[in-house]
Amino acid sequence: MARSYGHNMTEPYSNTGTTAGQEGLRNTSEAYIALGSNMGDRESLLKEAIRRLHAQPGITVNRVSGMYETDPVGYTEQPPFLNMVVAVAADLTPVELLRTGLRIEQELGRIRHERWGPRTIDLDLLLYDNVRMDQEELTLPHPRMMERSFVLVPLHDVLHAAHPLHEQVATSSVAALQAGKEGITLWKTINWLSESEPFES
Repeated sequence: MARSYGHNMTEPYSNTGTTAGQEGLRNTSEAYIALGSNMGDRESLLKEAIRRLHAQPGITVNRVSGMYETDPVGYTEQPPFLNMVVAVAADLTPVELLRTGLRIEQELGRIRHERWGPRTIDLDLLLYDNVRMDQEELTLPHPRMMERSFVLVPLHDVLHAAHPLHEQVATSSVAALQAGKEGITLWKTINWLSESEPFES
C-alpha cells in the first residue's frame, strides 16, 4: 500500500516504518543529497557542508560517495566542479530537509546569480525514500537527476540496493563513466567515519 504524504505525494516503497501525514512525518527515512562546489577550496566546502548536515537535529549522515571532478554543464566558462552525494537518515519532512540544505548553502556563502553559474556550494535533495511529490517548493525525485552524470555516478556509490531506482542508476552510472560523460573522474575518496570523529568528539 502506498503511503500518503499530502497532495501529489505517495511512496510505494520504503525501508522504514509507517508514518503519519506530511506534517507529522517524523519516523526516520533515508534521503539522498547531492553536493557540488567549484569556487574556493572545493574539498573543504564539501566537507564542511556534510559536517553541518550531520550536526542538524534529526539528520545523520550515514554514507558518503567519492568526490568526482566534472566539467561544468550549461555555462561552460567556469572552473570544474567537485560533486558528491550523501545518504542521510532524516527525521524531518522532505520540505524541512530541503530548507535545511538551503540554509547551509547560505551559511557557506552561496549567492544565486545565474542558473548553471559558479557556486561555493550547492545542495540538492534528490530522493527521500521513494516519495513522489510535485509541489511548487519541491519535486521528488529531483526532476533532472537522471540526466546528470555528475549526480548519477556519486549517487550509485551510496544508493541502497533495495531502492526501486537502483538498477537504473547503476546502469546509467556505469555508462557515464565508460563514456567519460561531462569529463567525470574520481577525484578523491574520503572515510566519513574518520572525518566525522573529530567533529563528534
